[in-house]
Amino acid sequence: MIVPRVAPALGLPAAPAPPVPDVRRLAVLRANGLGDYVVSEPALAALRHAYPDAEITLLGQPHHAALLEGRRSPVDRVVTVPLMTGVRVGPEPDASAEEVDAWCAEQRAHGYDLAVQMHGGGRNSNALLLRLGARVTVGSATPDAPRPDRWVPYWPYQHDTIRWLEVAAAAGAAGRRVEPRVEVRDEDLAASYAVVPPGDAPLLVVHPGATDARRCYPEERLGAVAQDLADGGARVVVAGGAGDAARVERVAAGMRTPPETAVGTLDLPALLGLLSRATVMLGNDSGPRHLAGAVGTPTVAVFTYANLADVAPLTRVWHRVLVSWHGGCRVCGRRVLDGWCGHEESATHDVDVAEVREAAQDLWGQALSAPAG
Repeated sequence: MIVPRVAPALGLPAAPAPPVPDVRRLAVLRANGLGDYVVSEPALAALRHAYPDAEITLLGQPHHAALLEGRRSPVDRVVTVPLMTGVRVGPEPDASAEEVDAWCAEQRAHGYDLAVQMHGGGRNSNALLLRLGARVTVGSATPDAPRPDRWVPYWPYQHDTIRWLEVAAAAGAAGRRVEPRVEVRDEDLAASYAVVPPGDAPLLVVHPGATDARRCYPEERLGAVAQDLADGGARVVVAGGAGDAARVERVAAGMRTPPETAVGTLDLPALLGLLSRATVMLGNDSGPRHLAGAVGTPTVAVFTYANLADVAPLTRVWHRVLVSWHGGCRVCGRRVLDGWCGHEESATHDVDVAEVREAAQDLWGQALSAPAG
């Protein structure tokens, strides 16, 4: 077991273990959401710095390829992980055992020297990691999970950015920062201008969606907060994917001034471009909120108590976090950590809209008064 006992430097989680020698090819298993990639980006950057000549492969999802293709990042290539229980979930059936076997054989043939699990507690993901044939394996592990060559304990209620920096340290990589970064290119800005034309007014982007409906703050309240800022001169754009159309409509219904809307018209580059143009982004715990923070945009978002610990912003100068301490379904009251109730309803509705309004107005004023850059 590798748990460095040397005092950490610069307030970062841990001093690194000895680096693995002669690493030419490095795999990182992280096959979950866009926000999950963002919170792990500082750890990926630490691996990049520790192994500058290695090819780094992210074993992830198709949306990771869409995000990272043609963009400077710690990752050289993305390989999609097959759908399989406990590792990568999706709307389609899991891959067959034969398909998983073939995929693992392909990865072994690539010849990884170091494979790092930054996916979860390891009950399923470590078993997959150990099938990659890497010379050295590193990852987190719950007490009942298979253990890689170097491992750190996986315990709940730790922030993911810190958790994966500890894993990176076990892999020989010193953490250098905790704030995630995603590059914005000229092409991203151009794509966003094609959907949301440029203008002179400061821009408020409202994103009411989230992968889990329980994380969605009531849309009419987001609209009421957006209206307050619109009264002060904000240009409001409500954005979402094709599946967010009803949520976007409810935000607009909560406003007296009709906002601009972008529903299903922003691909990932255009979304990044739009978020980077915003003075503030208002929304929920979601991939777009993580992306907004990573491109340097101030954010105001509502979180359940469950996600406050592991994925909320670590800093508060440019981010405001509102928390539902009950985190229960609006219909049945079942709390998010007690399991899925199936109602597809908000579990953040107990957060008073006055709190969100105060936070948004405070950050909006701060952002407007900040020096350029």
